[in-house]
Amino acid sequence: MNYNYRYRLYPTDDQREALAWTLDTCRQVYNHFLNRLNEADDVPSEYAQKNTLPDLKREWSDLKQIHSKVLQVVVERLYNNLRTLSGQKENGYNVGALRWKGAGWYKSFTYSQSGFKLIGTDTRRDRLRLSKIGEIPIAYHREIPENATIKQVCIKRNASGKWYATFGIEIDEQPEKPAPETIDPEDAVGIDVGILKYAHDTDGTAVESLDLSDERERLRREQRKLSRKEKRSNNYEKQRMVVARWHDQIANKRRDFLHKLAHYYVETYDVVAVEDLNVRGMMEQDRNSRNTAHSAWRTFIEILRYKAESAGTHLVEVNPRGTTKECSNCGVETEKPLWVREHSCPSCGYEDDRDANAAKNILQRAFSELGMGQAESAPLETATATDTRVVSASRVIERGSPALNERGRQTERSRTG
Repeated sequence: MNYNYRYRLYPTDDQREALAWTLDTCRQVYNHFLNRLNEADDVPSEYAQKNTLPDLKREWSDLKQIHSKVLQVVVERLYNNLRTLSGQKENGYNVGALRWKGAGWYKSFTYSQSGFKLIGTDTRRDRLRLSKIGEIPIAYHREIPENATIKQVCIKRNASGKWYATFGIEIDEQPEKPAPETIDPEDAVGIDVGILKYAHDTDGTAVESLDLSDERERLRREQRKLSRKEKRSNNYEKQRMVVARWHDQIANKRRDFLHKLAHYYVETYDVVAVEDLNVRGMMEQDRNSRNTAHSAWRTFIEILRYKAESAGTHLVEVNPRGTTKECSNCGVETEKPLWVREHSCPSCGYEDDRDANAAKNILQRAFSELGMGQAESAPLETATATDTRVVSASRVIERGSPALNERGRQTERSRTG
């Protein structure tokens, strides 16, 4: 499996200037090879273009200050973009030609296989040695697994001017997932994601959505200030950086929330079931598209997927059609408007929270896909709703899990022996 580990860089002023120069020169090299492709009658191969780099270095002496692997990746990037464009055309999309990269539109460069080294120190910051640039302080906040191989390092500058290093690592050995027939149904959970309650699971935990209203209001005020500045002036650039920093803060808080919530589920359960949502299609609808975008459901599922692989947990994405309408007790479908938050089955009389009912349907479908068999529905006289335990999103961020309940503590004790 391949994973990405991202770390913040803290370059000195000279190193920041060297990084920016390398980035801009890579942009110019990209445009140079793009111009070659546009002028050529037949598209030359990627291998042939890479072989021209030594001759280009003799003509363009500044390129000697950039590691050879970095320049090769620039050519690879161009051809990857070209293949993506061709694939979209084959699928019937109306797309144009590749565009030149203007200043500010090329944001990263990559060391592949060589040209980098991570150096441990006894100080607050470790160091990342980059060929032709030097040793840059790095916030090495989590260890790369010992059985991992670092394949590449991508250096990126975001809109607020911060520099990051993303290590592309490969891990050959992964923890084995338990066989479905050996899994205790108590160690499986179904999750229904929403807007008012971000996640509602079958164990009765409902995690509230992250409240970023104050941050978004501040962002709107700063954006209004930016709109009143004269473009390309010094004041405009200063205000643009303020807006970018607020975008960063919102994105970081959301990412932190999603990572910690996903970590809780994959470490606590052997099976995690979610809906295979078509978020892009939902965004095209007239209603609630803004809240859908802010919820980042697809990002949450992607985070769950790779964390489940590394934790040896089954992640099952089920068909979302009818999970809200269907009664988890008897299977009868009932139409419910969005504002109706309770499930009440006219057929069997079963009553439950709308999201809790959907989560149970999701889990039952996951059991079927894994071949574990559906959970048997309780008869009418014994059917009971799950008690819901509402957890604030702030607890997820502060403590790293949605609820420090007895189940979580028991699971942790059993895993640690």
